[in-house]
Amino acid sequence: MAIERPFWRAIAVFRIASLVYAAVLMAQYRGYEEPVIGWLVIAVMALWTAGATYAYAIEGLRGWPLLSIDLLVALACLLASPYVEGARQGEAGTMPVPATWVAAPVLAWAVYGGRRAGAVAAGVVAAADLWLRARAPDAPVMINGAVLLFLSGVVVGHVARLAKQAEERLQRAAEMEAAQRERDRLARDLHDSVLQVLALVQRRGRQIGGEAAELGRLAGEQEAALRELIASRPAPTGTADLRSLLMRCGSPLVTVSTPATPLVLPAPAAEGVAAAVRAALDNVRAHCGADARAWVFAESLDGTITVTVRDE
Repeated sequence: MAIERPFWRAIAVFRIASLVYAAVLMAQYRGYEEPVIGWLVIAVMALWTAGATYAYAIEGLRGWPLLSIDLLVALACLLASPYVEGARQGEAGTMPVPATWVAAPVLAWAVYGGRRAGAVAAGVVAAADLWLRARAPDAPVMINGAVLLFLSGVVVGHVARLAKQAEERLQRAAEMEAAQRERDRLARDLHDSVLQVLALVQRRGRQIGGEAAELGRLAGEQEAALRELIASRPAPTGTADLRSLLMRCGSPLVTVSTPATPLVLPAPAAEGVAAAVRAALDNVRAHCGADARAWVFAESLDGTITVTVRDE
């Protein structure tokens, strides 16, 4: 999605800034017992920063395999810190070699999978960090970093998910607007040609009578069906517009009156109501004759949809 691109660019900037920060700490702090190993870890971080920045920029590569590798690389760099710190592990002021760089995969998980995925990744990294601190003798176990990491994963994941949902709603709104414009154009064109012809055939058929009256009735049914087809709009997945289903029952002898707005119901419920209406109309024709008129009324009041069928 286009809305995700700023998130991935921000994570790439965060990786680079965190890498520079970790390198500056390595250069300034003289307390590491094995600085050579530390610089090797920094080199691995630099290589993965370049690779991850490139990979996450390609939408087809974004997925759980890449995210898993990203998290494993961060854990490996974090777990290498004791070999660099030596006896000073856990002392006050001694920062793990990756420093804030380990938060990058947490943010990536959050953007891709939402707040739950961000919380899981944060929990894994925080558990590794706390385990390292617990191994250090006589060193206090600080949970500040773990808490901040967890909050970052949850908040970023929540914001990313809201942004995706907003983009999806905007896209659906744009599609509906385009479809409505197309329906309006078709309605104008058809009203000037096909619908007027069908209305004329219906009217003349009634005037002439006989077989022409039957042709007029059929023309009227097709006119009503065509008008409904133009005016109808697709309902959300798993639902159906009861108004559209009821309008299909309309004919020169059956008048259907519905609200101007869709009557959206779960698809099985809408189909059931429409089937009941069709059965009621069949009963009207069976008991009152083929020429009997009927009316179908549908209304929505306070969230309750009421359908009424009446005959002469």
